[in-house]
Amino acid sequence: MPHRAEATADGFRATAGLSRPGLTPLDREAVITALKTVHDPEIPVNIYDLGLIYEVNLFDDGNAHITMSLTAPGCPVAGEMPGLVAEAVAKIPEAGRVDVDLVWEPAWTKDRMSEDAKLALDMIW
Repeated sequence: MPHRAEATADGFRATAGLSRPGLTPLDREAVITALKTVHDPEIPVNIYDLGLIYEVNLFDDGNAHITMSLTAPGCPVAGEMPGLVAEAVAKIPEAGRVDVDLVWEPAWTKDRMSEDAKLALDMIW
């Protein structure tokens, strides 16, 4: 499912899917499952467990708004990652329009990672 993308004052926005009348709210667990299919190509852990997803807002009409970050502003996939996230969530059959905002504030830290991600990356002390 192709996405649209644009630069914003705070970072970057990608949109996939379309608003459609009659949709119901997305199931949060289905959205999380979709988010876990997206990986940063340089890190063998999904973006959800890495803590790159800051906020997931689900609306009554099947639309969703996701706020995310990346591990560093210079990340080579910065221009692609929001679109990959929007497309993954838009594949859910009940999904309407999915907007993904890439932001840099607050900055991502390792503290946002799940224990599973820390273990996978050998970061548990």
